[in-house]
Amino acid sequence: MDVLHNLAFGFGHALTLANLMYCAIGCTVGTLIGLLPGLGPLSTISLLLPLTYSIPTGGALIMMAGIYYGAQYGDSVSAITMKIPHASSIVACIDGYAMTLKGKTGLALFAAGMSSFIGGSVAIVVLSTLAPSLAEVSFLFGPADYCALMLVGFVCVSYVTTGGSLLNGLAMALVGVLLGQIGTDVTSGMQRFTFDQAFLADGVGLISVALGCFGIAEITKNLDARNQFTPFNGKIDLMPTWPEFKRIVPSALRGSVIGSILGLLPGGGPTLAQFGAYAVEKKFSRHREEIGQGAIEGVAGQAAADEAAARTSFIPLMSIGIPENAVMALMMAAFIIKGIQPGPNMIGEHPDLFWGLVASMWIGNCFLLFLNVPMVKYWLSVFKIPYAALFPAILFFCCIGTFSVNNNLDDIYVTAVFGLLGYTFLRLGLEAAPLMLGFILGPMLEENFRRAMLLSRGSFSAFVTRPISATLVSLIALFFVWQLVAFVRQARRPKDGSVGKADRLPA
Repeated sequence: MDVLHNLAFGFGHALTLANLMYCAIGCTVGTLIGLLPGLGPLSTISLLLPLTYSIPTGGALIMMAGIYYGAQYGDSVSAITMKIPHASSIVACIDGYAMTLKGKTGLALFAAGMSSFIGGSVAIVVLSTLAPSLAEVSFLFGPADYCALMLVGFVCVSYVTTGGSLLNGLAMALVGVLLGQIGTDVTSGMQRFTFDQAFLADGVGLISVALGCFGIAEITKNLDARNQFTPFNGKIDLMPTWPEFKRIVPSALRGSVIGSILGLLPGGGPTLAQFGAYAVEKKFSRHREEIGQGAIEGVAGQAAADEAAARTSFIPLMSIGIPENAVMALMMAAFIIKGIQPGPNMIGEHPDLFWGLVASMWIGNCFLLFLNVPMVKYWLSVFKIPYAALFPAILFFCCIGTFSVNNNLDDIYVTAVFGLLGYTFLRLGLEAAPLMLGFILGPMLEENFRRAMLLSRGSFSAFVTRPISATLVSLIALFFVWQLVAFVRQARRPKDGSVGKADRLPA
């Protein structure tokens, strides 16, 4: 009953005219971003972060969240119709595009839209029931426990977002931590790493890092690739038959459960959820022999998991204050810009924001169902926008947004530097997500570490005597041991075409 009461309280805030408008704007922009090749929620949220200064707190967070889960709806459209995927719609290309080749584009788009609605609805129930419980547990955490928890987040996100290269991920996270130390030390008042530049006294701007490493870097990469895409001109008939509809619902429910679970994992999210749901459909679907050749289940399951994971990924952020992926790191930046620290105190101190955001997700779900099912044929016209007109306009507004934060030209120069740095990372195959996580959590890690050392009088025993921190440190140690064992086995394994010592013939 408490959950229903809290949801009613949240709907009271979400159903105001202003918040409804911001929710509609976020869902519409998210759908558009999902359709456009080369863009995604990560770069878009980074580009729009400066707007949060001039928008009321509740409306800004609702709009940013709408952009994120709205993009998960829209990105399947380009994957199904033209085989142009984003990271979270790779699996949709398999059966979705195969259905397009068979003339079943409308059925595939309906399956994706309806399944996304089901997945989002299930995930909202999980979010509203699980997040408050995790927040109550997190009240047991002390400074040493928070330090260990942040280190676990560093390890998990660094490993998953870099394709398993833990060393690269941790190196990028360390760079982010060092960037977070630039500015004035709040304890001693000394300036650190400012190089006698007055504009660095307050540190590097969060907007500059986000815009440079994600927005400008992604745009530069797409311009460098010189991608040209052809608009989809096929026929779309959205109405499925009753037997086809009955095939959609079970797959969507299975995908919703898988996405809700995998969305909770550090480094998980929609990308991991879509592959998990697709694997389950190949195993348990009644029509599993058709999957891979244009089966409805192959589209419905991954779409539901994709949307469910996008919603439940908010749970670690809002309940314990740890973002699990790069998009959640940017969402955390939006919270911090508005003066709100995500974590266990957020639900108690800002119940209107938390429950209003949860309620707005269901409202956004209804908006997106309307935008992506009956109106999907009109959205396909956005493919006709030429890159030569699109990207210069984005860069122009990017500069305006950066300048508007502090009315300082130095911020534009810093953003340009981080844009060059982010593009360099992309060319080297390095992910900027661990860097962003380290930049945001670095000052918090330092603050909690100092508190832990103060309470333990300089002894590191606090990290192994407290049950929570000791458990987390043990998990980190086990993970590193597992990685070391895997590295040794890889090194001892003979390369292709070679033989080991024991296999060599005597001379």
